Amino acid sequence: MTSPRLEVVEVATLAEAREEIFGIGCDPRSVEIMAPKAVLKVVRCHNILLQDAVIIKQDMLSVGGEVAIPKNAYEAPEESADILIFGTVAHLTRLVQKLDRHYPRIRAVAKELSMLLAAVE
Repeated sequence: MTSPRLEVVEVATLAEAREEIFGIGCDPRSVEIMAPKAVLKVVRCHNILLQDAVIIKQDMLSVGGEVAIPKNAYEAPEESADILIFGTVAHLTRLVQKLDRHYPRIRAVAKELSMLLAAVE
């Protein structure tokens, strides 16, 4: 019997995720289900109104991801700042769907995020 050996596999795109998942002998029917869960992305959003940042954070938390917002977001909702969105492609895809239900400013973020996700393929 051999000893286990672990390694970190860098997976930046869905194509790479599919290749890794298929490469270990996974059922081909499950590859498309798992691939979006294997690609983690961190997205910096510039100049987001802090009131919108709070909504984006709440929606992302509800799908299992995370959003880093400035500590003064609740005290200065009318200021703008950068935020960081952390999640898998699956999380981000669900976030786009949720954000697309809000008012135009947040729908614009959803549209930009959707375009970024298209590039992950």
